[in-house]
Amino acid sequence: MPSLATEATRRAALRWLSELRVAGVPRVRVLFANHPRYADLTPAQYAEGFAWLRRMGMVTSAGRPVVEIGDGALLGDLTAEGVPRVLWSQAAEDAKRVVGAAGEQALLRLLRQGGVPYVRHVAADSDAYGYDIEAARSVYERAHIEVKATTDPTRLVVHLTRHEYEVMATDAEWCLAAVLVGSDGSAVSIATVDREWIHSAVPADQGRDGRWEAARLTVPGYALTPGLATEAWALLPGEMLPSAPVWAFRRQPQPSA
Repeated sequence: MPSLATEATRRAALRWLSELRVAGVPRVRVLFANHPRYADLTPAQYAEGFAWLRRMGMVTSAGRPVVEIGDGALLGDLTAEGVPRVLWSQAAEDAKRVVGAAGEQALLRLLRQGGVPYVRHVAADSDAYGYDIEAARSVYERAHIEVKATTDPTRLVVHLTRHEYEVMATDAEWCLAAVLVGSDGSAVSIATVDREWIHSAVPADQGRDGRWEAARLTVPGYALTPGLATEAWALLPGEMLPSAPVWAFRRQPQPSA
């Protein structure tokens, strides 16, 4: 069963992935042990963060990252007061679009390599569909796939628009595919997000004068199924899909303390 990373482990892992872009493991370990910027975590927590990355296959035996964490991926880190930083920059937004496009292209390649007879990248034409890819084997086996891509193996955060949600609510063939994008643009892992969980997680409008238009959802492991499938059929056989054990997949919610 995949390891469940604590918040401290996730923070340490993200910092390892960021610093390993420019330095080797010994130098990064010294940096974490001596620089005051990193003093909020202990050496043991940094060691567990690196060990977790190794268990998940997110670094090579030489200590090189398998996924590319951009600066924007670190913006969800916590301040000393435990309050999430909310930052925005054009560079981070552009990087997010690049990752999103890479995830869509990686999934398109897999569908075509898997022999799915009909595959169309509808997002290239318009955002009006409420999903990114149409795929079908027959009139009875069709899928409308919304792709959410990320380079963060420690947790899955997706942004869902109101339009995407409303299409999901009325379209039984709609599914949400989460794609972990590797540094080479390939798919490292793919999972399907549970529709019922999405229904339960989106905010509710509080009155006629207020309406949500986009929601930021942190997807728990129990709401993820490795692979890609609608409620009716699996688009690709499991052996064709990358399945690195990321995002803490588990079968059910953990009991509350």
